[in-house]
Amino acid sequence: MSIGTGIALFVIGAILVFAVNVEVPWVNLDMVGYILMGAGVVVFLIGIILLARRRRTDTVSRTSVDPATGEPVTRRSVRATNDDVV
Repeated sequence: MSIGTGIALFVIGAILVFAVNVEVPWVNLDMVGYILMGAGVVVFLIGIILLARRRRTDTVSRTSVDPATGEPVTRRSVRATNDDVV
């Protein structure tokens, strides 16, 4: 959701900066557009970082010797970190 919000903010800001040629005495629309574009980039990057962080998994392999048979035994455990689960 934040990736789409970032893109929408950037597009709205670009429209205000490059497509709207209206002089409003109490607000500078170009500055508002640049602020929205900057906020859109920040929100987009935060969304990408959170998406990459959410899909992280940790794999641990342990090898030991079985005392009964003397053969090596490998145990693997996979842990997925999910930020949605509390």
